[in-house]
Amino acid sequence: MTPFALSMLTCMVGGLLSVLAAASVAARFGPRQLARLVSYAVGALLGAAFLEILPHALEASGDPRRTSALVLAGVLLFFLLEKLATLWHPGHHGSHEAVPHGETGHDDGGHRRSGMLVMLGDSFHNFVDGLVIAAAFAESMPLGLITAAAIIAHEIPQELGDFVVLLHAGFSRRRALAFNLLSSLAMAAGALLAHVALPMVHGAVPVLLALACASMLYVAGAGLMPGLHRRTRLAATLEQSVLIAAGALSIGGAHFLVEYAGFS
Repeated sequence: MTPFALSMLTCMVGGLLSVLAAASVAARFGPRQLARLVSYAVGALLGAAFLEILPHALEASGDPRRTSALVLAGVLLFFLLEKLATLWHPGHHGSHEAVPHGETGHDDGGHRRSGMLVMLGDSFHNFVDGLVIAAAFAESMPLGLITAAAIIAHEIPQELGDFVVLLHAGFSRRRALAFNLLSSLAMAAGALLAHVALPMVHGAVPVLLALACASMLYVAGAGLMPGLHRRTRLAATLEQSVLIAAGALSIGGAHFLVEYAGFS
């Protein structure tokens, strides 16, 4: 098979496997357990942003100040996008603080928008992953396979966090799975564009990674964390802290295992 065919096949199969693996884990939990996993999703989003995406963005750009500015601009961009979505749908307008729901509930507007924003960021990230996989296959088949294995291993805990965010936003399991699968197609799109015009899109990689990082930071900080504060008991706080740490550690652990296995 040609490098192009291998990279496209790997991206499509790898994206499908990572989404299905995350969905199968989430399917084992009931509504109450999934609500508690929102804390895990917060940790997974923060872990993906700080431990995976931001370091890669800094490495790709070589300019920490510019990359930091892009992340800041991305956070402001997603804030404005959510504000515009609220203005376009005034029936859902209102502050999260005014809505009497606990961690197990959701308001139709804010959490649904958070779900869409995290999917947008995940699509940026998957697109860049496709670029990386295609470039690796263009270099050699062993490098392409190793790179793809590393990326898929990192994707599973992140996809689990995304899946939980969508369920928390009020999406059905089937619809959440469909959105995750659609987002995973961005990996194949990235591989396709890389083979067509890799030199032209290479400069866009740091920007896309910075936007992906910004979306995950914004969703975790503005979309999910405020709901966690409504559970004020000490036991609930400890549970949330443990689950947030577990989400971040799952991202870091996947990275460590990939490096230990010699994939990176």
